[in-house]
Amino acid sequence: MRVGVDVGGTFTDLVSVTPDGSYEIRKVLSTPEAPAAAVFAALDTLPRSAAVTGLVLGTTIATNALLERRGARLVLVTTAGFEDVLWLRRQDRMSLYDLGRDHAAPLVARERVIGVDERMGPAGAVKLLAADESERVVAAVRSLAPEAIAVALLFAHLHAEHERTLGADLRAAFPDLPVVCSHEVLPLVREYERFSTTTAEAYLRPLVSAHLTAAARQATDRGIGDFRVLTSGGGSLSAEAAGRKAAALALSGPAGGVVGARLVGEAVGGGVGPPPPRDLLTLDMGGTSADASLVQGGEARREGASIVGGVPLALPSVLIETVSAGGGSVAWIDDAGALKVGPRSAGARPGPACYGRGGAEATVTDACLALGWLDPAWSLADDVRLDPGAAERALQTLARKLGMEVAPTAAGITDVATAVMARALKRVSVARGVDPRRLALVPFGGAGPLFGCALAESLGMRTVIVPPHPGVLSALGVVAAPERVELVASLATPAPDRQVLLARYGELEQAAQRALPGGQMRRYADCRFAGQGYEITVPLTHNDPDGLTADFRAAHRARFGHDGAGGAMEIVSVRVVIERTGSGARLAPTHRSGVGRPTPGRRRITVRGTTAHAQVWPLGELPARLRILGPAILAGPDATALIEPGWRGTVDRSGAVVVERA
Repeated sequence: MRVGVDVGGTFTDLVSVTPDGSYEIRKVLSTPEAPAAAVFAALDTLPRSAAVTGLVLGTTIATNALLERRGARLVLVTTAGFEDVLWLRRQDRMSLYDLGRDHAAPLVARERVIGVDERMGPAGAVKLLAADESERVVAAVRSLAPEAIAVALLFAHLHAEHERTLGADLRAAFPDLPVVCSHEVLPLVREYERFSTTTAEAYLRPLVSAHLTAAARQATDRGIGDFRVLTSGGGSLSAEAAGRKAAALALSGPAGGVVGARLVGEAVGGGVGPPPPRDLLTLDMGGTSADASLVQGGEARREGASIVGGVPLALPSVLIETVSAGGGSVAWIDDAGALKVGPRSAGARPGPACYGRGGAEATVTDACLALGWLDPAWSLADDVRLDPGAAERALQTLARKLGMEVAPTAAGITDVATAVMARALKRVSVARGVDPRRLALVPFGGAGPLFGCALAESLGMRTVIVPPHPGVLSALGVVAAPERVELVASLATPAPDRQVLLARYGELEQAAQRALPGGQMRRYADCRFAGQGYEITVPLTHNDPDGLTADFRAAHRARFGHDGAGGAMEIVSVRVVIERTGSGARLAPTHRSGVGRPTPGRRRITVRGTTAHAQVWPLGELPARLRILGPAILAGPDATALIEPGWRGTVDRSGAVVVERA
């Protein structure tokens, strides 16, 4: 079997997939001090007879290193006169109306930036790099005793000769240190984003490489021959390759959830009833945060840049909007007396108060338990059982400060968390010209399905799809993700002729085939209208550039509402993506028929300030075509869903529950 593991801030989830597509799930507490320990603890829960041939990991090691600033001590080598690029940024404010907020500091200290007496221009060398200048740079780097070295020269995206020379000299002088050159990481125009991404790669590489090397060694010791890591782009790389692309792992875990949500969209319907929904809003609500994303036409929406921990990364990634609204997010009162949720989280240790592990502050999970949405008798993972008394005490402390009772305080916490997540969903849809009312919402993660109906109400949506195992959907996406490599190259002229364009694609395709033999290739182009400062990535229909202009105008109209009024199109860069299919994991049709309908339990819950008796159904064990009228609780081994009053659910043949307005 092949195994996918998603390491979250609170829980580590595992999905093992057999050749026939069936799968088993496991959930254990994360070990933040040693993330790999939870991975192999989850593997140890599988039957001893299970033969694990492949392991794919969704990891937060790079994300946490950026958030906590735990990377390598750096030196940045750059063109003289451009040492301050990382501090000048784009001259925009962190918060438009808050003059007290500043951008996060760059990953390298200003006194550790070395200027090089060289200069490339758009047409080539303006000032050549002298041999004694390279020697001076090596000596200056040695005096700063770095743990990693970043080299980012002006115009290296078009003319990398000087950068190659410096990189070779530095690697010869420091054979035990990672030397990261910008033309190898991101050969694209815009020096700020290129410098920032290159610096992040050097900053992360020692830590990430060491972590993955140790994990790969443990996998080999267990007889697992194929160990891979999920990237921010929603594809996997070998552990060795991932160690050399550390910055590409910054959104590794959230990307797996989007891949899993796409599987849900493909499975629902399955030839019975309406066609599968191809346009989805996704929300992964875990213990620490909630991640919103978008699937259009059956494909995850991808962006060419993201910001993680205040660090711009101009690498291909699945569109992710992260907010601090997880199950472990702590509720608090600001100086004006308003109730807030997050960004601080109780994490895995001590966790929410109701975990009984020493936590004393009220969290979203404590509020859900107090409202009756969660069953205190149900084990979440390992030996974690919910303690309603501890949740009550934590909420009571907060309620006294607010001058309220416990029940309205708990409801207020869930309302605030819903509002925070709704804003994230709007940023990935409305802000990009996508009407959420035309999409289906897929909430998952341990806490996401509890908020599906409330979020749909706030966005005017009519359909919510609850996966059969929402708590481990990210791990399913991790193991199902294809092997994926994306290569990019800048163009020297924004209006290349057809032969130049085809030649550039040919070079990238040869490199892609070497990186991933036998994969399926696709071509893309980053296009804009003359005078614009941003691009749209457009796929080449049938791999032919002849129809690119019409495709770009259509994409620009969909995103911005106009097609340029006849303006000239420019091609800034070209991309090639090569993929090989993953494990073939999918949501298999449920074997349960309408015969043998389970008998629901009943539980008293509070929804929108009203107390009601809800039916309680076993999520993941329901027969196809079963109809469930809200209010209802769907309790699964890995997550719980809430169908609110005014909504009704129908069990799909895939095991997912399609919830619609009644």
